[in-house]
Amino acid sequence: MLTYPTIDPVMIQLGPIAIRWYGMAYLAGFVGGYLLLHKQRKDGLLKMTEDQLGGLATAMILGVILGGRIGYTLFYDPVYYLTHPLQMIAIWKGGMSFHGGFLGTLIAGAIYCRTEKLPYLTTADRVCVVVPVGLFFGRLANFINAELWGRPTDVPWGMIFPGGGPVPRHPSQLYEALLEGVVLFVIMWSLRRKLVRPGALLGVFMVSYSLFRMAMEQFRQPDAHIGFLFASVTMGQLLSSVMLVLGGWLVYSARRRNTA
Repeated sequence: MLTYPTIDPVMIQLGPIAIRWYGMAYLAGFVGGYLLLHKQRKDGLLKMTEDQLGGLATAMILGVILGGRIGYTLFYDPVYYLTHPLQMIAIWKGGMSFHGGFLGTLIAGAIYCRTEKLPYLTTADRVCVVVPVGLFFGRLANFINAELWGRPTDVPWGMIFPGGGPVPRHPSQLYEALLEGVVLFVIMWSLRRKLVRPGALLGVFMVSYSLFRMAMEQFRQPDAHIGFLFASVTMGQLLSSVMLVLGGWLVYSARRRNTA
């Protein structure tokens, strides 16, 4: 059994202002994603001006934050947040849904692309290549916050998490950081020049993430207030199954689209 390295969720305290690791993780994800989008633009893979790239990045940030938080309140704890509406804005306490954030970026991106007359699917292909960067830092933040820990285990690297009871648990946040962050990024980055039909990269991302997430849910402890929806299916698996179907359709239908 490994000792959980307790880390203060507050990175820096400046009087009444607290800079938290959770917020810094999001910042790292946004900055890293922007730099990789910029590189794709320099390489000729993302066809837009520098100003448009800045506008797209802003739209993506808003989509992630608003979509992630709204998605969490709707998918995971609607009753609590309807009765405690002010808690909806307390994102520093955690509580962000990837599926909600992903949907938020799709909507924000669609609005921005329509405004700037940019090709939507081609742009979405380039954005999804860098999404794993944010996933990696987000899962590390979950680990630091000692949230979303795994199910009880007897593996040598099991950890006792604060609030997780006296039994060792899978550090599932680190599993997800590796699989949904590092491995998925390697896949997407290696395919960025090979899949050129609009929507193909987006579809591969959706399929790959869904499969990884559904597998990792086998190690992750379901939310206490939700538990299993039916049999051994979790909310994360249910949402991912919908994403898997839509991603598969995108990959299939991309064959009929002309190259960008």
